[in-house]
Amino acid sequence: MPGPARTASLSAVFALLLAGAAAASPQDAGAVAEPGQEPGQEPVSEPPASEPATDPSAGPPPEPTSLPRTSREGFLPRLDVLFPEGELDLRVSRLVDKVFFEGQVQYNFIDGDITSFLRYRYYGYERIYQITGFDSLEFEGVEELSSDFERVRGFLFLTQWPHDYHHRTTFLAEVDRITSNKEALRFDTDKTNTFLRVGYQIGTPNDPRSNAIVGEPRARFEQLFTAFREVGPGDFGLSTALTYGFEFTGGDFDYVKAEFEGLKRFELGPRGHFLIGRLHGGTFPVKSERDEVRAGEEREPADRYTIPRSELFRLDGRDNLKGLDERVRGTEQLYTTWEYFFPWFVDSERRALGLTWQNWYWILYGGYGVTGFDREVYSDLDLYFPDVGIGFESSFRLKKYTVFLSGIVAQALEGEGGVEAKASIKSYH
Repeated sequence: MPGPARTASLSAVFALLLAGAAAASPQDAGAVAEPGQEPGQEPVSEPPASEPATDPSAGPPPEPTSLPRTSREGFLPRLDVLFPEGELDLRVSRLVDKVFFEGQVQYNFIDGDITSFLRYRYYGYERIYQITGFDSLEFEGVEELSSDFERVRGFLFLTQWPHDYHHRTTFLAEVDRITSNKEALRFDTDKTNTFLRVGYQIGTPNDPRSNAIVGEPRARFEQLFTAFREVGPGDFGLSTALTYGFEFTGGDFDYVKAEFEGLKRFELGPRGHFLIGRLHGGTFPVKSERDEVRAGEEREPADRYTIPRSELFRLDGRDNLKGLDERVRGTEQLYTTWEYFFPWFVDSERRALGLTWQNWYWILYGGYGVTGFDREVYSDLDLYFPDVGIGFESSFRLKKYTVFLSGIVAQALEGEGGVEAKASIKSYH
């Protein structure tokens, strides 16, 4: 199998039709939106006629943060595929009045990793409640020729308070059971991770990357560019979360995790140029030393603390720094990315390759970040990874579908590895 430094990432999202009439959600739809809809914004279904009208003088009521579009049958299918890694994300959902039922499966065809979710989500005008059960099974890479695995099963309860469309508070309670025969996870196996998380968001109501900070991190599918998000109000977005993992009530880990991500869009002149900046950071202000390791025994930094490896911060070339082919973990993280978009053509009808092209943006990309286990990494500039790249985002029509095509070629200026090339396709009906 080709190494990650020499492979290209291709994510394809296809809108499926179930029972003859299903509507795919235009979540993260990119630069082109439907009439009256901002890019990346999911339409919100109208409330039932039986709901009492609100007093106009009291202002608009809080809207559900991510109530999906409904079709006649209420099916909401979505499929994401990532190549050459062979990762698939399939979701089949049904919305019945204000209750949302969803089944989700993530599968890696190469390594055999599989994760399944079952969700029950209730949308109210003042609260949104969600119950999720999941089962995740991950194996070593196929090149390892190993049957070692990690399995995480758990349940979570998620509550959201949408103060208005752009401001909301989130509370999460989750219990994970971890089992593994991997040597690297010998301190995590047969352990229970019990934690609470409180989050607050401004803007980005339907962005999976931002929602993963305050909610379910396993459920998201990585994106290529920040511009797929809705950023507001005032072209500004912020997601913050505080997680408390505790040992009482059956838990085996003890830590406090703080994480944030800020977004800002800058309009540059009247010709459609814009710049999007992203700043992400995190730390573990409280982390307890493990007592399973004897004094003087050699151990990796990830084994020093009673923190599951899945909760550690990760820096790699998938979802943060595009040109990095290494995977670095730590309890401290800080990085920023900048994406400068300038149009070739917008809102056009150009014919090429048998397709009708509507929009095309060229993109200049730059990133800079660090991850480690001590706070001294923030001041040691030799540990930072800079990277640069050039890419594009475009949209075209293909029969009854709108397709969004993106790609980037990036290079890390420090560390090992060569040029990273990635592409993504998203389409919806």
